Amino acid sequence: MPLDPLRLPDGTTIFLREWPVPAGTEERGALLLVHGLGEHSGRYAEVGERLAALGLHVRAYDHRGHGESSGPRGSVPHPDALLDDLRAVFDDLARRYGGDPPPFLLGHSLGGATAARAATGGWVTPRGLILSSSALRLSPGPAERGLLAVARRVAPDTAFPNRLSIDKVSHDPAVVAAYQADGLNHDRVTPRMVDFLSAAGAAARRDAPRFRIPTLLLVAGADALVDARGSREFSAALPEGVGTLHWYDGLYHELFNEREPDRSGVLGDLTAWLEEQLSRPA
Repeated sequence: MPLDPLRLPDGTTIFLREWPVPAGTEERGALLLVHGLGEHSGRYAEVGERLAALGLHVRAYDHRGHGESSGPRGSVPHPDALLDDLRAVFDDLARRYGGDPPPFLLGHSLGGATAARAATGGWVTPRGLILSSSALRLSPGPAERGLLAVARRVAPDTAFPNRLSIDKVSHDPAVVAAYQADGLNHDRVTPRMVDFLSAAGAAARRDAPRFRIPTLLLVAGADALVDARGSREFSAALPEGVGTLHWYDGLYHELFNEREPDRSGVLGDLTAWLEEQLSRPA
C-alpha cells in the first residue's frame, strides 16, 4: 500500500509503501525493509505480506536514486546519505507504530550493508537485525579496481553500468524475466556509491564484536552479485549468542525470490526467527 512520500531536509522525496497487519491479527510490532542496488521496494510484496501475517506492520521504501524516490539513479550526495535516509524512515515508522519496542530492521544486498552499518554505527537501534545476501564485502578484480580508482578521481558522481549478473539473481526464470522487464529497476551506480558500500561493510565487520542486538544472516552460497564471505566474517565476529547464520548452498542472490521449494524454506527460516524474537519479553 503506497503512502505519502517522506520529504527529507535536502528536498529528496522518499517513496514509502506498507503492508499493514491483517484485520483480526494481533499487532506485535513493526519492521522496516530495505531493498538492494538497482531495484525497488515493490519487489517485496510476498515478504511484506508474510511478515504482516505475523502481526508486524511492515514498511519499505525506495532508496534515493531508486524506484519512485527522487534523485539521480544509483547516486548518493555524501557518504552518510543512505544511513541518514534509513534513520529518517525508521524514526518515522517508530513514531507511528510505537517506539517501545522499536521496529525490526531487514536489509537485502545494498540494503543489508546499509542496515548493518546503521545498526552497528548507532544511526538506529532496532529490536532485531536481519541481513539477506548483504553486500558486506566488495571484491573487485584488478581491472575493476583500476577503473574505479580513475573514476573516483575524475568522475565520482558519474553513473556507470553496475555490471551485475541479472541472470544470477534467481534460479527461477520468471523472476529473472520480471526483473529485466521492470521499468523501475536500473543498472546505474556511481563511484561514490561503491565507496559507500565498501566503507559500510568494512565498518560493520569492524564493529561487529561490540554489537549486542539479535541478528539473523541469510546467505546465498552461490551468490554471484556480492561476496558472501563478508556475511560469514560479520557473523563470526558477533558476540556469542547474538547471531544466527543460515547458509544456503547452491542458492542465488535473491533468496526471497528463489525457485520453490527453496523460497518457502528461506521464508520459513525468517519467520521462525522472528517468532522466536517476538516470544521474548520486549
